[in-house]
Amino acid sequence: MITVNITKAKNIAHDKRREARAEEFKPYDEVIMKQIPGNDATAAETARQVIRAKYAAMQTAIDAATTTDQLKAAMPQG
Repeated sequence: MITVNITKAKNIAHDKRREARAEEFKPYDEVIMKQIPGNDATAAETARQVIRAKYAAMQTAIDAATTTDQLKAAMPQG
């Protein structure tokens, strides 16, 4: 029987969550950092807030997970 250390599994899940979040942020980071003319920084920041909310909910679900199935369900898909 395989025993999973849920604390270590949560740490791995959080690392994967951070990686996925960073990937989603990339196109908006460019717009905001470079202040590229013709690109709306306000729209980019609004999109970033949606991403933040999505991953905050995912973080809460990962923290609350007590089983590997719950943890898998909370992980970023893809």
